[in-house]
Amino acid sequence: MALWLVLSAAVFSMWAGDSKGRREMVETQLRERGILDERVLAAMGKVLRHEFVPPGVRSFAYNDGPLSIGHGQTISQPYIVALMTELLGLNQNSRVLEIGTGSGYQAAVLAELAADVFTIELVAPLARQAKETLERLGYRNIHCKTGDGYLGWPEESPFDAIIVTCAPDDVPQALLEQLREGGRLVIPIGEYGAVQELFVLEKIDGKIHRRSVTPVRFVPMLHGTQ
Repeated sequence: MALWLVLSAAVFSMWAGDSKGRREMVETQLRERGILDERVLAAMGKVLRHEFVPPGVRSFAYNDGPLSIGHGQTISQPYIVALMTELLGLNQNSRVLEIGTGSGYQAAVLAELAADVFTIELVAPLARQAKETLERLGYRNIHCKTGDGYLGWPEESPFDAIIVTCAPDDVPQALLEQLREGGRLVIPIGEYGAVQELFVLEKIDGKIHRRSVTPVRFVPMLHGTQ
């Protein structure tokens, strides 16, 4: 009984600390920097970010910065996750394509706001781990695929929104073709190690309208097979 009480207290302490970390992250890193969509703020406050990072860095899960998740990939800074999510303009009926599943964290945030999330990861070990994590946490509206994000997911298109969490040199044509009329594509563009720019692309009357949002730094978007 005593051991059970000690373990229960430790688990509660960890949960309480993570909950406090999420609240502080939302208020200081997001709301104070101009993230105004209350649905996005609520999603960021709900999703357990610490579940998507390696055990050795879980104490840093709610810090203001990206974290390595192995295989040369990262989980993005919370502010960037929230900003890109807000820029998509999602509603409860949205069908979203994500390129670059990574840890699965961004997909989980999207799943709190949209009807269905289709997410593609090129690095097979990351894809498997993300799928396992998302299933363990009870996400049923996220559909995972291992493959080349440059090709998109044509059999599930068109999409109301597309988000790319890695940086190509230019926008893949397949993604533009799979974007629904009136839809938005949020994507960083630029060479790795150089200045990259976050863009929002909207398809209006069949034409693509592009606007720049902010300088960013992302890992490169990989092509082919791994």
